Amino acid sequence: MKLTVEGLRAAYGKREVVSEVDFVAAPGTVTAIVGPNGCGKSTLLRCVARLHKPSGGRVTVDGADVWARSPRRVARDLALLPQSPVAPEAITVAGLVSHGRHPHQGLFRQWSRQDEAAAREALAATGVAELAGRRVDRLSGGQRQRCWLAMILAQDTPVVLLDEPTSALDLGHQVEVLSLIRKIAGKRNRTVLMVVHDLAAAARYADRLIAMRDGRVVAEGAPAEVLTSGLVKSLYGVEADILAAPGDGAPVVVARADSASPTSSLCDKGA
Repeated sequence: MKLTVEGLRAAYGKREVVSEVDFVAAPGTVTAIVGPNGCGKSTLLRCVARLHKPSGGRVTVDGADVWARSPRRVARDLALLPQSPVAPEAITVAGLVSHGRHPHQGLFRQWSRQDEAAAREALAATGVAELAGRRVDRLSGGQRQRCWLAMILAQDTPVVLLDEPTSALDLGHQVEVLSLIRKIAGKRNRTVLMVVHDLAAAARYADRLIAMRDGRVVAEGAPAEVLTSGLVKSLYGVEADILAAPGDGAPVVVARADSASPTSSLCDKGA
């Protein structure tokens, strides 16, 4: 299903942190939101996920306004993996993944063969089936993140929202998780919208970039088209060269030594 954001505005009290944001994210694609700390990326994602009430604009999935529907109904369309999720104490991997099926259950529909099959498929697709009986809190960071993605897959929503899914992961686990995210979008035809700090990772694994500054979208499009030295300077106050990676030609950002300038004026903290 197509995710559409139109004229979205959001505020904390009287301070507006997201201003007139428009974009469309299509099925089978990964869209990455990038920009400096505090520029509104996570607030935008929370508005899409129905966690922060916008002060204006609309968020629709396949034409239906997510803020006009019940939370349970929206949970069948949108799945969110927040930053640093915390699992219940001593829960197993299988138990965590089963939580993804809650939106599909109710008073007259308890755990079913369909739920069992969805959970089993999610465990296999993320490569954590052999960990099903292990406690989540005893796994490595990369293993835990794959388990959380398995839970999101089990939820079986057309739209997947990820807030910094590779935060605190080493390079090997970053590649592992981002490759899995690409498979979720491509092979399963999901619409993936994620907040990412690493520009090079966003450029390599995303189909489209949305660059934000001061709560507004300042550039949007295919990574090779929008990721320029001028954009990097505008976002982060850093002089950088944009090189083509050997093999696939993905844009790589190489900051020039001692090129940083103060960026505190670019955006406020807390967004």
